[in-house]
Amino acid sequence: MPLLKRINPFLKTNEDTGFSTTISSYGGRFVNKDGTFNLRKEGRSLLDRYSIYQTMLNLPVWQFTCMLVLIFIILNLLYTSIYLMIGTNELQGIATRSTWGTFKEVYFFSTETFTTVGYGRVNPIGDGANFVASIEAMSGFLSFALATGLIYGRFARPKAYLAFSDHAVIAPFKQGTALMFRFACYKNHHALTDVNVQVNIAMLTQENGHSAYKYFDLKLERSKIESLPMNWTVVHPLNEESPLSGLSAEDMQTADVEIYVLIRGFSDIYSSIVQQRTSYTYQEIRFNKKFVPMYRESGNGTVLELQKLNKSVASGASV
Repeated sequence: MPLLKRINPFLKTNEDTGFSTTISSYGGRFVNKDGTFNLRKEGRSLLDRYSIYQTMLNLPVWQFTCMLVLIFIILNLLYTSIYLMIGTNELQGIATRSTWGTFKEVYFFSTETFTTVGYGRVNPIGDGANFVASIEAMSGFLSFALATGLIYGRFARPKAYLAFSDHAVIAPFKQGTALMFRFACYKNHHALTDVNVQVNIAMLTQENGHSAYKYFDLKLERSKIESLPMNWTVVHPLNEESPLSGLSAEDMQTADVEIYVLIRGFSDIYSSIVQQRTSYTYQEIRFNKKFVPMYRESGNGTVLELQKLNKSVASGASV
């Protein structure tokens, strides 16, 4: 059921989010926690839709490393099979004649050729083996050029390195309450400057017997700061100008509330604008909670305690 309680009819909707207002158009959240859009594309071939370069850039480090090692092993197994099909009589210097020993020697000859190391004990003497070795050497240095480009792209790609709190909270604020979440730049020496935050909300509403999603900009206490050396708690006051004003947890669930966030700032490291997205659904909003401070003073300056990014306590508790 969409939200039956009427929100402020004078609130201006945001028609520029890029999302549809039709209920049947969506399943799940609009934006995933990691900032990617919850979207799957169909209607074109996989080759048209799939980008190997983009996938390799976005893989976690351990997956990227495992993928490079796996490709290296598979390619050398392929060339090993070709050498064995041609015949080991076209390879000189094989010291063993057992099946497993021969396979190992041919495989390591392949790796030496692929990497252009060429230790020299095993070498091709037949035309077929020489031809395959020349093709393998060429594919080897080309593949290393591709791997180098990918590694450089991963290291040089501008990133914000922001960590967001797992939950947003409804906490006391001035004479009322406010929706709050916070984030921090977790990399050393990666403080952002000229940081802007934009927060929007999607709500399922019902008007004149029709259900549809509506989108609103959430007005913030502060939407821009000059620098972000520490954490930033983003505050949206729940006053008469807020579409969340007066809504309970049950109302938010009924309205399928999702809050999506876009952060932009200038990175001195990359000398470029970086950005990062995330979202909070109604399940990730905690009522009557407040965040605890996540920094302390020390003899050597201020310490930002990133392990406290998600820590909150009851609104009435002392911190």
